[in-house]
Amino acid sequence: MFQLQSLCTIPSQNPRLCFHRSLISRQPLGCDRSTTGGASRVPVSRSSNRNLSLKCRQSEYYEQQQRYGAAVNSSTGGAGTSPPKVFVGHSIYKGKAALTVEPRAPDFTSLESGAYKLSREGFVLLQFAPAAGVRTYDWSRKQVFSLSVTEIATVIGLGARDSCEFFHDPFKGKSDEGKVRKVLKVEPLPDGSGHFFNLSVQNKMVNVDESIYIPVTKAELTVLVSAFNFILPYLLGWHAYADTVRPDDAQRTNNANPRYGGDFEWSR
Repeated sequence: MFQLQSLCTIPSQNPRLCFHRSLISRQPLGCDRSTTGGASRVPVSRSSNRNLSLKCRQSEYYEQQQRYGAAVNSSTGGAGTSPPKVFVGHSIYKGKAALTVEPRAPDFTSLESGAYKLSREGFVLLQFAPAAGVRTYDWSRKQVFSLSVTEIATVIGLGARDSCEFFHDPFKGKSDEGKVRKVLKVEPLPDGSGHFFNLSVQNKMVNVDESIYIPVTKAELTVLVSAFNFILPYLLGWHAYADTVRPDDAQRTNNANPRYGGDFEWSR
């Protein structure tokens, strides 16, 4: 009788299995070619017991994965912790100024029910720095401008000959209204090769009156527009909502508010 010693219970069709040399028999078994009813019988020799071994390396693979996973968890603080914060941005450098574009995440407020509600939409921060020399910029004199989601959409929709202008007063509606004025103009270049980004800042509180402009080529504007299109839903906080959607949420919501559900609107 054959005895099969298996080191794992994985089917033999698995390509990771490596058979032991003892599975290859160099001596043929005796065969009885007598027939009974037209069917040949091939009896198995019972004179000796053969020990067969089957070695599986898949367990080693899983052990390596477990060790690797444990190392990752230990390096990131273990399970249940928040992922590390990541900062990103894109910069454009020209002879007279540099422009850096960075996204800023939306803010959420926790509710008594344990849910979260969007309290402030995200935005894109533009930082303009004047040149201080050849390929050097004075970031201590930088001026900033925050693009709202609507203003971002305006930039996205700009054509080759289109222009736009945004005005910001950080203290609008407050006692210091009018003391700080920021105007961002995006205008097409005369030769049609791109757009000018011109930021003018008047700050009476610190006696600053400065204008920084930088030309942006078509290719550079295409990069910005592509990034804006990608990040816009995240600035609205819709990614956080999408991550919480479950298959039974729609049915539960419609049952709780049958009058104001989408089905009610379209069935009128």
